[in-house]
Amino acid sequence: MSLAIAIMAAGKGTRLKSKRPKVLHEIGGKPLLAHVVATAAKIVPADDIFVIVGHEAERVKAAVSATGVQFVLQAEQRGTGHAIQCARESLKDYDTLLVLSGDAPLIKPETIARIRDFHLEQQAAMTILTAVPANPFGYGRVLRRDAASPEVTAIVEQKALTLEQATAPEINSGIYAFATGPLFSNIDRISTANAHGELYLTDMAALLVATGERVVAIQSEYPTEVLGANTIAEMMELDAALRAATAQKLMTRGVTIFRPETVTIDAEVSVGPDTIIEPFVQLLGQTKIGEDCRIRSYSVIENTVIADRVLVRQGCMITDSTIGSDAMIGPYAHIRPDSEIGESAHVGNFVETKKVKMGKGAKANHLTYLGDAEIGAGTNIGAGTITCNYDGVDKHRTLIGENAFVGSDSTLVAPISIGDRAFIGAGSCITENVPADALAIGRGRQVNKPDWAKNQGPLCKQKK
Repeated sequence: MSLAIAIMAAGKGTRLKSKRPKVLHEIGGKPLLAHVVATAAKIVPADDIFVIVGHEAERVKAAVSATGVQFVLQAEQRGTGHAIQCARESLKDYDTLLVLSGDAPLIKPETIARIRDFHLEQQAAMTILTAVPANPFGYGRVLRRDAASPEVTAIVEQKALTLEQATAPEINSGIYAFATGPLFSNIDRISTANAHGELYLTDMAALLVATGERVVAIQSEYPTEVLGANTIAEMMELDAALRAATAQKLMTRGVTIFRPETVTIDAEVSVGPDTIIEPFVQLLGQTKIGEDCRIRSYSVIENTVIADRVLVRQGCMITDSTIGSDAMIGPYAHIRPDSEIGESAHVGNFVETKKVKMGKGAKANHLTYLGDAEIGAGTNIGAGTITCNYDGVDKHRTLIGENAFVGSDSTLVAPISIGDRAFIGAGSCITENVPADALAIGRGRQVNKPDWAKNQGPLCKQKK
């Protein structure tokens, strides 16, 4: 049995009032479509997943092309039935086709596997995944032959419902399984005789029943997993549901999350047991946090790997970086991309790093900018130090050895190298390399003028 999955992703989503294609709106830190593709990839290989694109096709393709899925172009969007017509050539050699909606991101792989297995067991031409939500208004209704039967007679869209049909609680999710033989033998019989003049894939149910084929339905155990979003407000409801589920999953694995309703955690974030996440933290993208860490309030961490026993104090911003075990960050530190903060290193309040590698136990505790630099183990960077890495055209590197001491308010003009155990006097502007074990001082010599304040200073002039 050969199985393909087609994902509907060609529509505009005009009810969102947005220029972005609907499937590129994000929940849980990634586009709706990316969630569906990731779920489909747990059922079949990427080569057997076909994303049907149309509106802003290139943007949609770019969002998921790295996954290795296939694409089918629906150049003119004339409905879901027309989308499958466009994909017929790509799908005709498969025995079974699963159809998913690109804007239903909460669908579970277990549910997809369940509809597949039920479809094959029932030897059906079409299987419909249904749900019974609290409010079915706006959804097409699935009409069964009788209440106890899996067999379906038709799917009726909301606008076409009779008063009696409108009381039916079971909705069509837009997720189907098809035997491709009956599907493609009848797909061209779909009519545009409806309110929108489009070709609806839902019409296949009645068409197949009329030809004597078996059409069945299976109900989802979780109604919320099949719901899409037609407004930004509904989109944010999906986002909240996904993030709540992510937080719940982490807490079952031993992570403490204070006030989880205030915390923003993307779907692909991982956190080790015994780590504590305080209120109003954001953990974004592919962030991975180890065990026994504490992430204090208002910190934003994105695409960063944090090892075990790390303390991130309040208000830190950390992006595309790595933090070694037992390190201490912040408060109010800004760790910019490509920073590598070593084991037991300290990056303190109002310190900014960019493309910096700090060795084990190195410290920069106050009011410092470190860019394009490598800092050896055990080195101390004094308050107010700046690596001058940009000459107006190019960036240059600063290399500081191990166990060096850079005095407060020093300016290190790159490219420059400072040797192991070297000392830089406070307030120095260093423009030449400093050998190991040397003391470098680059500042004006202090001059004291006795009695100047008494005889010539401002207070003296005021007395006169």
